[in-house]
Amino acid sequence: MIPPPFEYARPETVAEAVRTLADAGEDGKVLAGGQSLLPLLRMRLAFPELVVDVGRIPELRGVREDGDMLAIGAMTTHHEVVNDPLVRRHAGLLADATATVADPAVRHRGTLGGSLAHADPAADLPAVALALDADLVVAGPAGRRTIAVRDFFVDYLQTALAPDELLVEVRVPKTGGWSFHYEKFHPVAQSWPIVGVAALVRRDDGHVTEARVGLANMGSTPLRATAAEETMAGADGPEAVARAAEAAAEGTRPSQDLAADPEYRRHLARVLTRRAVLAATGWG
Repeated sequence: MIPPPFEYARPETVAEAVRTLADAGEDGKVLAGGQSLLPLLRMRLAFPELVVDVGRIPELRGVREDGDMLAIGAMTTHHEVVNDPLVRRHAGLLADATATVADPAVRHRGTLGGSLAHADPAADLPAVALALDADLVVAGPAGRRTIAVRDFFVDYLQTALAPDELLVEVRVPKTGGWSFHYEKFHPVAQSWPIVGVAALVRRDDGHVTEARVGLANMGSTPLRATAAEETMAGADGPEAVARAAEAAAEGTRPSQDLAADPEYRRHLARVLTRRAVLAATGWG
């Protein structure tokens, strides 16, 4: 289909992009890698008067260390995330999960910041960011502010970003000492997961001391499986992990669509949480 008509701007600095978005108000949309916005435009599910292409802003790309954090530019592509040595060394869960996103063509164009700002609860990376306890740095007319990822996702395709704000950086704590695994069920390689599970596990003396479990496609936003995380503490083997994983769907409100009904998604959340944690611990 042919997109509706719109004006186009291509700023070259963050400050210019923020001014452009402020002038557009509710009628502006940010174009990052285009893997989410362009399909919406073609299907006429979005009708912006102005599309602001931030692809020429160099400060939005790249990965750097900042103490015990990694600072990842919002326009860093999935391909760059997967292959960056800092990400692989200090945030392996993010690298491994990103490697499963769609296909190579999408990974060369799609961006980390674009995926998070789009806020599709069925996408892989919002759930991963939740499990990692990431922080998101946004720029607006009043300057920059940091939003904890747990406060960023508001509802289906809605975030805490104001219309005149731009996501500029994703800050990920280094996960040395944690083991990890990303598990998802999707019937077609390029499709969104019916359910995805991002697991981080810390162990000491043969016991799980802390677990984080992020869930994709189990509600109108990505979720943390808090009941399973609490029950997982102290687990000392596969049987204990399996018991804790039974709580993975508590507090979730999965949708019904052509791919699955809510009860099937709850079943998948339990099964995939068990698999992900067992793989992370090496007990699987």
